[in-house]
Amino acid sequence: MKDASAIVHDPTARFFDNYLKCLINASIPEKQRRWYVKRLEDFIKAQNGHKIKALSVLNIHNYLEMIGRQKQLSGWQFHQYIDAIRILYCDLLQTPQCQEVDWHYWFDSAKQLEIDHPTTARQLTPEQLSYIKERKGDGLLNQVRKDHHSLLVRFTQEIRRRGYAYRTEQIYEQWVGRFILFCKNQPPSEVGAREVKRFLDHLAIRRRVSASTQNQALNALVFLYKQVLERKLGELEAFTRAKRPQNLPVVLSRSEATALLNQLTGIHKLVVSLLYGTGMRLLEGLRLRVQDLDFAYGRIHIHQAKGKKDRYVPLPKTLVAELQHQIREVERLHTEDLATGHGEVVLPGALARKYPNAGRELKWQFLFPSGRLSVDPYGGEIRRHHLHETAIQKAVKRAAAAAQINKRVGCHTLRHSFATHLLEANYDIRTVQALLGHANVSTTMIYTHVLNQPGVGVLSPLDQPVS
Repeated sequence: MKDASAIVHDPTARFFDNYLKCLINASIPEKQRRWYVKRLEDFIKAQNGHKIKALSVLNIHNYLEMIGRQKQLSGWQFHQYIDAIRILYCDLLQTPQCQEVDWHYWFDSAKQLEIDHPTTARQLTPEQLSYIKERKGDGLLNQVRKDHHSLLVRFTQEIRRRGYAYRTEQIYEQWVGRFILFCKNQPPSEVGAREVKRFLDHLAIRRRVSASTQNQALNALVFLYKQVLERKLGELEAFTRAKRPQNLPVVLSRSEATALLNQLTGIHKLVVSLLYGTGMRLLEGLRLRVQDLDFAYGRIHIHQAKGKKDRYVPLPKTLVAELQHQIREVERLHTEDLATGHGEVVLPGALARKYPNAGRELKWQFLFPSGRLSVDPYGGEIRRHHLHETAIQKAVKRAAAAAQINKRVGCHTLRHSFATHLLEANYDIRTVQALLGHANVSTTMIYTHVLNQPGVGVLSPLDQPVS
């Protein structure tokens, strides 16, 4: 009889034993490990006998794109596929592919735009959107939506009729719901100014919300009573609005902005560089379409931004080559989507009815598309949306920490830095106002308070020579 130590283990069994050890070291919960193994088996089987060590980065990207086109695949399942393959190459095999694959981009693609995301929500009527929100959960706010369905639908209709931004519609509807909860589910038509005042006092004293939040809640309730319930505002107009503090924006120095960008790679670096180089808001950047980039005139066209205004911003020359490469990648991805029967993108407003085939044209595709297709929760259309904004927000937070920038840094900080650095370069404040899309120059003037010319314009007593 042969000695047990001389028995040669099956190479496949030994491979998966080692992979399981990597899963344990990566703190993957025990219940999920068998699913990770299954995702890996699917990946290996799809290679048709080719050695996984010999696969190129393009082979891995093509596989993830193929998986991302499966309409029955949920976000968490797609995340598992990506993580299973990442652990294979980064922890078990430790091959060069680990460093070359943009894992962050693929993990970002696993997060889909929610049904109430500003990019997609307005394709639904207020009735449809309210119905979907009611189905989403069992919270108290959802119960209010069910009990006061017709009122909230009318409220949303009035918001849209006046052309308010979707974020405003979303937040105002939530404040009305919270007010109804505060009134113990009584309809707003049966209560009045006294309850509104108690609610605002509750927010200020018990909840200790900021002045801007108090004013936001008051604006929502004033809109409800004036435009929906058509109640005279005599009593409501007596409310004193909370005084908002004049906070100065956090601004990065030029060296800090460079250090932040140096910590980023791949699509994250391109998006964040574009935000800093143009002063765009985050969603303005992520919603860019291929046709919005005008290389001939060196500008970017931003459509229907805050306040329903269009504007142009400069197209940074240092990003031209990268942006042209990004457009070629979008074209390649779009061609493959069309070949599989997809390739449609959501269009703004009523353009989908006016131009039924426009959503399948390259010029309308998002400049920063997600790595996977999404199934519309209402209607079932399969589309490719842009990357989720939380992906870029997290990337900026990680980069700021890695660059050891001890400031409160977010995506909007890049917009503040853009404006301040232009003013430091002696550009006219009216020009900066137009680039930022501000309605009033007084809004732009806040950046004059943070100019580095130098310090605060006085010499500290500690720096003055002793006579």
